[in-house]
Amino acid sequence: MSLQGKTLFVTGASRGIGLAIALRAARDGANIAIAAKTAEPHKHLPGTIYSAAKEIEAAGGKALPLIVDVRDEASVYEAVEKTVAAFGGIDICVNNASAIQLTGTLQTDMKRYDLMNQVNARGTYLTSKACIPHLKNAANPHVLALSPPLDMSPRWFEGHVAYTMAKFGMSMCVLGMASEFKADGIAFNALWPRTGIATAAIQFALAGDEGMKQCRTVDIMADAAHAIFQKPAREFTGNFLIDDSFLYAEGERDFDKYRVDPTTRLMPDFFVPADSVPPPGVVIG
Repeated sequence: MSLQGKTLFVTGASRGIGLAIALRAARDGANIAIAAKTAEPHKHLPGTIYSAAKEIEAAGGKALPLIVDVRDEASVYEAVEKTVAAFGGIDICVNNASAIQLTGTLQTDMKRYDLMNQVNARGTYLTSKACIPHLKNAANPHVLALSPPLDMSPRWFEGHVAYTMAKFGMSMCVLGMASEFKADGIAFNALWPRTGIATAAIQFALAGDEGMKQCRTVDIMADAAHAIFQKPAREFTGNFLIDDSFLYAEGERDFDKYRVDPTTRLMPDFFVPADSVPPPGVVIG
């Protein structure tokens, strides 16, 4: 199982889950287009496209850092063309870039609504659209969205309608495009974590340092994504996967290795359907 020589176009790859997926592929010797807008260090959030490139190359991959705003059509198409020029094609597209604000309707200003829907839903649609012509030429093409199962329970909407709409927009791209491009052999799947994942978004936007202890590391998402990319694209498409359930089905049994603090109870993530049962031995909440 290797991604050696494969080319990945990863949005939001300067840090967090996107970078972890890129690094896991880099260890196989993959080529990574780092499509993100962080060219200068942020005062709180670690990582730029250039620091990510150094990590990817140190891990054994080839890196192409690209300043990309997924809201900007020209920016995305230019980055895709640069990737194809540098590496000869695109095998895998990872729609990871995302914006979050967990506020109610009256507390969500339209500027933030627009940001979330432009980055999450529109960005996923646009990036997929730009990559598809090149994916059609790949041997085992995959598109992966870091987005949740389409569970229409009101509980996932009532506290943050705008954010849920934006994230579910990503998942609707998966649902529709998996069917639309099935005959072309392009796989479209979604991956979502059962628990909080220890990223800057959790630390600074949601739960702070204490919340981080209740999370799993980004490695669980990277390992799950890596396993997805090994699947035959013509056979494995249209799936909405929860990280640990998918890895369990793939033979993984040690989930403690992904815990930030094994002595602390795991924080459940949003959007996990009530009928989704954790693997044996895994306790959530």
